[in-house]
Amino acid sequence: MAADLHNEGGRIAPGRLMLYALLVLVALYYLAPLYVMLTTSVKSLDEIRQGNLLDFPLAPTGAAWSKAWSAACTGVRCEGLAPYFWNSMRMAIPAVLISSLIGSVNGYVLAHWRFPGHNVVFTALMVGCFIPFQVVILPMARLLGMAGLANTTTGLVLVHIIYGIAFTTLFFRNYYVTVPDELVNAARIDGAGFFLIYRRIIFPLSLPIFMVSFIWQFTQIWNDFLFGVVFGGADAQPVTVALNNLVNTSTGVTEYNVNMAAAIIAALPTLAIYLVAGKYFVRGLTAGAVKG
Repeated sequence: MAADLHNEGGRIAPGRLMLYALLVLVALYYLAPLYVMLTTSVKSLDEIRQGNLLDFPLAPTGAAWSKAWSAACTGVRCEGLAPYFWNSMRMAIPAVLISSLIGSVNGYVLAHWRFPGHNVVFTALMVGCFIPFQVVILPMARLLGMAGLANTTTGLVLVHIIYGIAFTTLFFRNYYVTVPDELVNAARIDGAGFFLIYRRIIFPLSLPIFMVSFIWQFTQIWNDFLFGVVFGGADAQPVTVALNNLVNTSTGVTEYNVNMAAAIIAALPTLAIYLVAGKYFVRGLTAGAVKG
């Protein structure tokens, strides 16, 4: 193995060196837009106009960040992204938790409590993963109107729970089939029922796949624009809608530094989740990849 990594004398092999160089170039190419956004967000407008896009800021300032958060105009309102950011939090957190929990129970049923037609149900859920957002807009609008939840954060939570259940069920079902049937059957013989088996056996084994579900659902819900702009009222719009309105609102001068700061603020939660829990996402996916 050492011979694959190094030549004789401990020197790095040319092939390995080229691989490292390629990885560094790809990383720089991938991070370049983030660098431009960060540096532009801490420059003044005069410095942006006079300098090069890739120049490091000479006099960094947080004024653009402050304005993007609390004073930038998103249409006719000039309250910044703050209220919409918290709207997204109030929408994403309960939707992620509820859809993941329901998906966990559904996956447990489909993996270990077979019933007539369970394959049909599973196939229908798989089909649900490929239904475009646009297809469900009209029936979902009708449902929210009948329930009195139109233009509310609660309505958006319900929309994302319903749309996300197909994905979370698929995740959990594929993970739970790796739990030996003998373990579940032994618990049944000992008198354990449906919920006791789930609570004492299945749930404690589910941390990796819950992390997958949390990260997937949070990313999809936080980054959603279509549902937010269609079903979110003036006081319930998520941060993605506000960001679009901010960028497209002009007061005479395009403030690139404010736009860049706003874009980073809107992306920070998903970026933070991947940085903190990204390794658990990969572990959870691979944990359910093989039966046995």
